[in-house]
Amino acid sequence: MSQQQSPSDVSIDEIPVDIANTQSGDVDASDVPEEIQSLTRALASTEPPTNPLVVLKAARWWYIHGKGGADPAFQWAVEWARHLATDTPSDVDQFDAFLEYLVAVGFADEKAALR
Repeated sequence: MSQQQSPSDVSIDEIPVDIANTQSGDVDASDVPEEIQSLTRALASTEPPTNPLVVLKAARWWYIHGKGGADPAFQWAVEWARHLATDTPSDVDQFDAFLEYLVAVGFADEKAALR
């Protein structure tokens, strides 16, 4: 039942976590696992996920591999999960910073392409 994992590569929910690259802040779109890319793109879409657990899965990955608590993708995912849980309006400025960040890391050439 127990599976051996190398100390530099563990997995959480079947998404690999590269310990050597945690909180490096240097994320490139090609480094993001397919499932997290899909969730991240969905968070930027006009029909984002409505399951807070799914949203927090993406938040966790960005927290670990991005800029920690300062990572815009992490911050937006947490903000969206808060919106889902409390049914209060989400922060438009935070969403805009999230889209700009996705362009900066290579998810799209411009923010409009993410929507």
